Amino acid sequence: MPWFAIQTYTGDEEKLVEMIRRIVPGQYYGECFVIYHEQLRRRQQENQIHVLRLFPGYIFISSNDIEQLFRCLKRVPVMSRIMASDDFAFTPLHRGEAEFLLDIMDKDHIVRLSYVATDGRDHVTYLSGPLERCREQILSYRFRKRYAAVRLTLDGQEKEVKLGIILNNDVRRELAYGKVEAEVELSEKYSIPLSDGTLSGSAISDGKTGIAAGKENKNELQIGDKVLVMEGAFEGSVALVSYVKKDTLRISVHMFGQEIQAEVSADSVKKI
Repeated sequence: MPWFAIQTYTGDEEKLVEMIRRIVPGQYYGECFVIYHEQLRRRQQENQIHVLRLFPGYIFISSNDIEQLFRCLKRVPVMSRIMASDDFAFTPLHRGEAEFLLDIMDKDHIVRLSYVATDGRDHVTYLSGPLERCREQILSYRFRKRYAAVRLTLDGQEKEVKLGIILNNDVRRELAYGKVEAEVELSEKYSIPLSDGTLSGSAISDGKTGIAAGKENKNELQIGDKVLVMEGAFEGSVALVSYVKKDTLRISVHMFGQEIQAEVSADSVKKI
């Protein structure tokens, strides 16, 4: 089903989506929504997750009957005023543009944070989440600001957007939501999905447990055991053991909507 971008007044995006859903018959369109993205903001030594509009002033709608949809949109009060202005834009997205946006956002139309690991010298050693699926479009990283600049096309024009990243030190802290522009239900605290389907707060390591504890448990680990990763790219993450071979383990980490498999040393984990 083709996608279309509709330009509206910044700040009225959700209001327009609500009116369209209420006034336009459902048989004339598939989805109508705003696209959001997560950003980690650091203020006075406190980290918060903000959920903001990725394209301020735009909503998106899919339809196979564009002529009938256009007629119905004229009956939406906000749309009738917008259509009368010279700035009105109702633009079909190229198939590649729509597929790209579908690939990086979740069912709530939110582009979640991407987990990025570095070697300590700003060289990326591991990448997961939305950024993993658009590596070629990454222009630069701003690690202190916690975002990556990404080039994409919308309405045939190149745009630069900032997609949020989260680093290892952030994962180990408790994170709360700050400003939320999305009309979606969120928990009070930002949580990381674990492999067993439960949710854990971001502060999953107190930093006091040494790697020696992992050495004591390495011969006891079995498939299905839950472990805390003590070092490496997944340091501070909770994982499930999926394979055991001598001093090497294969672990499964569910992070930011993805199931990630990795081989690690048994000395680098602690059974929990």
